[in-house]
Amino acid sequence: MNLDVVQLLSDLVRIPSVNPMGRPVTGDIYYEHRMTGHLEGLFRSLGLPVERHAVAPLRDNIVTRVDGDVPPERGGKIVMLEAHQDTVPVEGMIIEPFTPKIDGGRLYGRGSCDIKGGMAAMIAAVARLVKEKPRGRPTVILVCTINEEHGFTGATHWAATYSGRPPDSGHGPEMAPPAGRSELLPRVPDAAIVAEPTQLNVVVAHKGAARWRCSTRGVATHSSQPHLGDNAFYHMARVLLMLEQYGRDVVPKLASHPLCGHPTLSVGLIWGGVSVNTIPDLCTIEIDRRVLPVEDAQVALDHCLDYLRTQLGPRLPIVHEAPFMLTRGLADTNNHELAEWLSSVIRKHGGAGERIGVPFGTDAPHFAATGCPTVVFGPGSINQAHTADEWIDIEQLRAAAEILYDFVRE
Repeated sequence: MNLDVVQLLSDLVRIPSVNPMGRPVTGDIYYEHRMTGHLEGLFRSLGLPVERHAVAPLRDNIVTRVDGDVPPERGGKIVMLEAHQDTVPVEGMIIEPFTPKIDGGRLYGRGSCDIKGGMAAMIAAVARLVKEKPRGRPTVILVCTINEEHGFTGATHWAATYSGRPPDSGHGPEMAPPAGRSELLPRVPDAAIVAEPTQLNVVVAHKGAARWRCSTRGVATHSSQPHLGDNAFYHMARVLLMLEQYGRDVVPKLASHPLCGHPTLSVGLIWGGVSVNTIPDLCTIEIDRRVLPVEDAQVALDHCLDYLRTQLGPRLPIVHEAPFMLTRGLADTNNHELAEWLSSVIRKHGGAGERIGVPFGTDAPHFAATGCPTVVFGPGSINQAHTADEWIDIEQLRAAAEILYDFVRE
């Protein structure tokens, strides 16, 4: 059957799959299990086989397959399409997050742009392949992974599952080891497209990240006698000044990339203290160091720590936790042919199909690390992702479904 991509996306938006982002949470909107169940029913209604691979409680990767003219077991080609099931939280949204609304050529709702729109386009293309069975088609694997927004554990688990390699470490919460291999994907694919909002351009390179927590310690006392304590906030103020200096004057000069520019460093979270009349004995921040495809995330983190030690000296009571994310960037060294092929299809549909680099991260590097040429492509703009009124352009959504189908068909 052919599936209408707009209706598909509306159905996906209605199903909450909010990533808790490492926070202790309760409620029906969290985790991906409802989305996974919906996708399983949808794939089975198309007559397709399904695998579910448990990564964490309530969090399964789900995989389906459309056989090509020549099965991969007999040497046929494999193209993998991948989209993540999770969305960012909904606090602060000014629209109903799970009530899709169409207005002015846009579809509104949480995940409409990032990345349920791209997922809907992939599902629509797969459904059309099932119906039309074009001659010469490769085998197509569609996998919908979990936890892209806070650690990439779904992607690393899936890459380990099909490649037989251990999962990458340093990507957030603990995950279950792969339970054997996939019967649907018996080897590394010949090409992979990862869904993210790229405005129908082809991302061939992007940054990775190192993220960690840093704390300063002090001694608590009553605020009427601050001289008897040691204020952890004041220690952190010195750390923050050094990080600002390091991010402004040092990090941009460490490396460069023709498509991704320069590396960056920022501090995004800070917390501490118990009351205004208590001298705080602890202050914690979270640091985000974006790394280029040519950089190593652990080396980048170590360089920052060495800089702080040199500038602040040994007496400052500072503690750095082990990183909760170390993820590589996507390099443009093994995807030129794939990118050119996809770009040519996009141009046939009136799109620019430019090969670009972007500053944000995706699941793609974990598939590229298995030797699979990988690019990132999808409808929508990153400027609408994670916003209070998230939306996607319906014309781009429909075009993406056509492009993906023609890419596989041709």
